[in-house]
Amino acid sequence: MPIAVPFDRSRITDPALLPIADKVIAGERLAPADGAALFHTADLLGLGAMADASNRARNGNVVTFAANQHINPTNVCILRKTCVFCSYARLPKEAGAYRYTMEQVWEEAASVDGDITREFHIVGGLDMQAGFAYYDEMFRGLKARHPQVHIKALTAVEIAHIARIDKMSVRDVLIGLREAGLDTMPGGGAEVFSPGVRATIAEKKLSGTEYIDVHRTAHELGIRTNCTMLYGHVETYEDRINHLGMLRDLQDETGGFLAYIPLAYHPDNNELGVELGRTGTATTGFDDLKNLAVGRLFLDNFTHVKSHWIMVTPAISQMSLHFGVNDLEGTVVREKIYHEAGAHTSQAMSLDEILRLIRGAGKTPAERDSFYTVLRVFDQPPRPRAEAA
Repeated sequence: MPIAVPFDRSRITDPALLPIADKVIAGERLAPADGAALFHTADLLGLGAMADASNRARNGNVVTFAANQHINPTNVCILRKTCVFCSYARLPKEAGAYRYTMEQVWEEAASVDGDITREFHIVGGLDMQAGFAYYDEMFRGLKARHPQVHIKALTAVEIAHIARIDKMSVRDVLIGLREAGLDTMPGGGAEVFSPGVRATIAEKKLSGTEYIDVHRTAHELGIRTNCTMLYGHVETYEDRINHLGMLRDLQDETGGFLAYIPLAYHPDNNELGVELGRTGTATTGFDDLKNLAVGRLFLDNFTHVKSHWIMVTPAISQMSLHFGVNDLEGTVVREKIYHEAGAHTSQAMSLDEILRLIRGAGKTPAERDSFYTVLRVFDQPPRPRAEAA
């Protein structure tokens, strides 16, 4: 819920932001019109200063990250032709299509020292041959081989797909996969909840209301989840605020979301990018920082806002640490989905690189677990003494 935030209004140059700053200072909830004004402003520094103050009031100067490993077990997807923003999906017999065997999953999971990796992040396509039994075997096998590693797996869209092809309820799928080893869920698949936007970019995908319903069911079962918003394609600012409002409402109801993660649309190698004439032109750093800052201010019942350095570059993620962000995507190891869409970032980041990035922003890095419990804090390195003249 909202908290009062110490903030110097003189840092704002856009008069339209001053009444919003008063609400932030007083700990009042922002209305949709306030959120729209935040998106429309050109006063990025004033907006960032408010978001930074709000974040500091909740999380101090600490920035967290997780030692995680992405595993993408299949890119086969029945929505290959209708999700026009996606560059990752393939039809079953299309060039580049793949589905891991269990042995391949075990091999990839073992490619990183289990003492370093604390979380497996597992998402893929909507594959007709990857149903409940496939993931049940996968999760049980991973837990048997890496009992100390947390499994964060399967978006709401994937859960609903499994329920549909195996003729199960969403609740029963979640209960069964929890018994197999599922610990939490990622937030992908949200895109933008607006029916008009979804009709344009993901016509047959799970609706926004259905996405919320899957997460509500997970929360009722004690399964914590993340949530996202894909921005920078055909949506309006008002679409973004309506999306955030639905997330905020569910968080009021259940308290089950762990973090909010805005995701930047990448236009390469997908039909939407060609239609928009955007191939080779990703989102701007201005909009990336704005989405993170607005998320921090509007989602007043979220403690954690994460920047996904793979999508917006490490440089923007570093700057975002003064725009309301308190958490960074972790070590990752091997990421496929966004790189298929034109991401030019590395597929992994070492511990030293993450520490350097966070410290370079004047923040204190801390490693966390998947529930945001801090495991260890890395203090700033001592400055070298000046030599005596």
